[in-house]
Amino acid sequence: MSALPRPAFGPGSRYTARASLTRPRPTPTPHRADVVALTHRLTARDLWLTAMVHEHRVLTSTQLSRLAFPSLRSAQRRLRTLHQHAVLDSFRPLTQTGTAPEHYALGPVGATVLAAHAGCELTTLGWRPTTTGRIAYSPSLGHDIGVNELLTHLAAPAQHASSGSLTVWLSERSCARRWEDMIRPDAYAHWHTPTTSTGTPCLLPFFFEYDTGSQPLARVEAKLVGYAAFTTTTNTRPALLIHTRTASRDRALRGRLAQAAHDLGLHVATSSADFTTDTPWGPWWAPLDLAARRTTLTGLATLWTDLTPAAGLEPTDADTVLTLPVPPRPPTAPEG
Repeated sequence: MSALPRPAFGPGSRYTARASLTRPRPTPTPHRADVVALTHRLTARDLWLTAMVHEHRVLTSTQLSRLAFPSLRSAQRRLRTLHQHAVLDSFRPLTQTGTAPEHYALGPVGATVLAAHAGCELTTLGWRPTTTGRIAYSPSLGHDIGVNELLTHLAAPAQHASSGSLTVWLSERSCARRWEDMIRPDAYAHWHTPTTSTGTPCLLPFFFEYDTGSQPLARVEAKLVGYAAFTTTTNTRPALLIHTRTASRDRALRGRLAQAAHDLGLHVATSSADFTTDTPWGPWWAPLDLAARRTTLTGLATLWTDLTPAAGLEPTDADTVLTLPVPPRPPTAPEG
């Protein structure tokens, strides 16, 4: 098994991948003629998986199973096939205890397929042969996986289905493409509840910030100014959800941000991994009012009746297949 070299300095130098190994492929990367033949064998779900992995940079086998497969075993079987045909790349990072799930990024054939569908060159796609290595050694890998972990739980067709569903999910990359001149959230999403206690549907459009505790509280507070400017400039009002790793960090953020959010007229709610593990749709989100009680995402939507989706979501003539949002669920019923 061949090793990916660890950089001596710069991005990734402080991150150790699990034995720095990627899974070997039994056959060489297909030639162009083989790629054309392969595209006829890719299912609608395969193409969706390829676009999803490109959109969100890296997703684990567990996360992809949650989104698109009836079981982890069937997910592993199909993902292994896509890896063998170089549609996806795969690596497994080091963990302090136990074994990490397989992590999937866009492979060379997958990049070629996406570029062909979009009618563009690979350079326009942004894919390079070193892309997977950069992701594996990136200091932000844990952060990216954390964002995707929470949002794949929301997007999965699990026991929360009667409470609501994730109908829109934009990655950090897509958010930056649309709003980088004003804000750069870790994600943007829509939580839709078809029927509430009042018998009417409701929508929670929200920006998402995944706080690892590495930034000073003052820097997190400074982000609120950008969100307030966005609200004023675009005349739209999404909520802002901030997820932290611990309840203590959650309390610290709430104490620091409550007055600023009130002064800026922002709707902000927080929660932490101490509450939301496996059930982020549950009653774990507390508005930035020190006396507020925790509630569900649907509860936030019914509390904040003046919320509206963010500006800039509508497709324009400048959009391509690559710039349009990838649906958070496969286009057809999951295949076995």
